[in-house]
Amino acid sequence: MDDIMFTAVADQGGNCGPYDEDTTLIFNKVITNIGDGYDNTSGLFTAFTSGYYYFTFFYHAGTEHVSGLTLMKNSEVITKTFEDSENGPDFTDNAGNSAFVKLERGNVVFVRLPARCQVHASDNTTTFSGFLVSRA
Repeated sequence: MDDIMFTAVADQGGNCGPYDEDTTLIFNKVITNIGDGYDNTSGLFTAFTSGYYYFTFFYHAGTEHVSGLTLMKNSEVITKTFEDSENGPDFTDNAGNSAFVKLERGNVVFVRLPARCQVHASDNTTTFSGFLVSRA
């Protein structure tokens, strides 16, 4: 089986968001991209091989805005993170989530920054990773 795996970091020099609309988060700094499925200009992972994949995403954020991210498969929500910074005395938020996802060839997976949310996009703290576990 050919290896397919990637890890990318959102490295945009500071905070990303908040925006008025949901936005695809671009993880522009590629650490690993075996199989070339991740596009660091669009933020999309495209499955060139049908199978079961494992995806993770993590973020760091300040508390001046609500923070959160959503893992998407095409237009379907897979899993989310969310932190309402107004409900506590903390100074930073850290969260992540993961999922096993069945993909068909041509499906895309990406991380969405929800409207009015903000995450930190520097210092290698906000990441998106995935790999093929087995072919379908």
